[in-house]
Amino acid sequence: MSKNVVAMILAGGKGTRLESLTKKTAKPAVSFAAKYRIIDFPLSNCANTGINKVGVLTQYESIDLDRYIGNGEKWGLNGARSYTTSLAPRQTEKGAQWYKGTADAITQNIDFLDNLHPDYVLILSGDHIYKTTFNDMIELHISSGADATISVIEVDWKEASRFGIMAVNNDDVITEFAEKPKEPKSNLASMGIYIFTWKTLREYLIADAKDPDSEHDFGKNIIPNYLNTGKKLQAFRFKGYWRDVGTLASLHEANMDVALNRSTLNIFERGESRIYTEDTFSVPQYIGPNGSVTRSITNQGAIILGKVDSCVISNEVLIDEGAICNKCVIMQGARVGKNVRVDNAIVGPNTVIAEGAKINVNGKEVVLLTGKVGK
Repeated sequence: MSKNVVAMILAGGKGTRLESLTKKTAKPAVSFAAKYRIIDFPLSNCANTGINKVGVLTQYESIDLDRYIGNGEKWGLNGARSYTTSLAPRQTEKGAQWYKGTADAITQNIDFLDNLHPDYVLILSGDHIYKTTFNDMIELHISSGADATISVIEVDWKEASRFGIMAVNNDDVITEFAEKPKEPKSNLASMGIYIFTWKTLREYLIADAKDPDSEHDFGKNIIPNYLNTGKKLQAFRFKGYWRDVGTLASLHEANMDVALNRSTLNIFERGESRIYTEDTFSVPQYIGPNGSVTRSITNQGAIILGKVDSCVISNEVLIDEGAICNKCVIMQGARVGKNVRVDNAIVGPNTVIAEGAKINVNGKEVVLLTGKVGK
């Protein structure tokens, strides 16, 4: 990067809509597409952009996520000129407190950013599935003279009230912004990807921290304050695949997008824009004499003795003899017993489905299976 850009990845949310998948682990550490974890995508995007200073802001059930991030070696974000670290809430001379909002999470790490002397700060979410580089967005931010640039995507009008929605002029300069409006004026939605000029953002964060009425949130406070005080906000129109996998249905759908090759998300690319992850150092995959796999993704260590169609099978999974799995996301270490039939499900890590169980056969709604299921 010709300019000093530091990325800050917000990865501390509870992810309650993923139910028991996030009971003991942070949402960014949840499995995706058999081989990956959700956090692999923003970290790989940073690495492929050439951003080599990254802070990952953790909070809820962060032990597994912290271990996984380590020093950033999996993504090439370690070494003499690279820097990756987890940033959890910590006790300082001002006391100890949890992150109160997305903006407060950055405010509590102002000293961390100051020590890196960034020109620009890239703010990302740790729980979105997409593949990109941020070079074009950074170049637009600089060339337009914006104080902040927001990556945007057109969403279905029915879904618009779930997002931060903005109006823009002919130059894609943002003129209005509303966080999750009941009656949205447009369907141009914020993706939760921001580039800020650090000097200006630092001033606004400090002012926001002193406001007792603030929720200390980028969408609810910082961005509206920028607009209200005449700062220039630029929209960057994102082209490509992007999914917020905050619900069981959306997580399942995104996995099916990959398994059924029905999207533009290419995780099979071996070039410079690949998605990096942890090697499980597992044994080879094995498909038995009566086993079959169609339209599916399977990872190392999977043993498939039954029949799998339109599934995502993680490492160390066992699909036993006579079992039939359709449109399932089966996470690491799960066991599907003999003669089981399961359709349209997410099977959590280390789940055991008892022999002969029939689950959600021909069901249209996604079901989550965890623990011991069946007899």
